[in-house]
Amino acid sequence: MTTPELIDEGDGRFRIKGDLNFDTAGPLLDTALREFEPHSSIVVDFSDVEHSDSAGLALLIEWVTWANNSVREIRYEHVPERLTNIAAISEVEDMLVAGERWRGFIAENASDNS
Repeated sequence: MTTPELIDEGDGRFRIKGDLNFDTAGPLLDTALREFEPHSSIVVDFSDVEHSDSAGLALLIEWVTWANNSVREIRYEHVPERLTNIAAISEVEDMLVAGERWRGFIAENASDNS
C-alpha cells in the first residue's frame, strides 16, 4: 500500500499520487478539502494513482458533493479505469463530472457582481 499524497500544482490544480482505497480515502478526504477550500475551480489529476477500489470512488463522489454544495467547479483527469468501471456498474459515472455544471453558475454570478 502506498499512502496517497495530494500534490498542489498551483492555481487549483492537484495531483494524487499513491493508492486510493479503504485505508487511505478517509484521511485524504479531510486533507484535500482543506487544500481545495481557497479555490473556486479545482482540477484533480489521478494519473499517478497506483491502486484504487470502491472507497476511492466514494472519495471522488464526496468531493463532487462538496463542490456542488459550496458552489465550486471540480474536474477529474486521468481517473483510473478501475474507478470508472466501478462507477459504471454503480450507475454513478455521471457524478465524476457533476462538478462541471457549476462553471456556468459561477460565471453567471461573477458577471452579476461586476
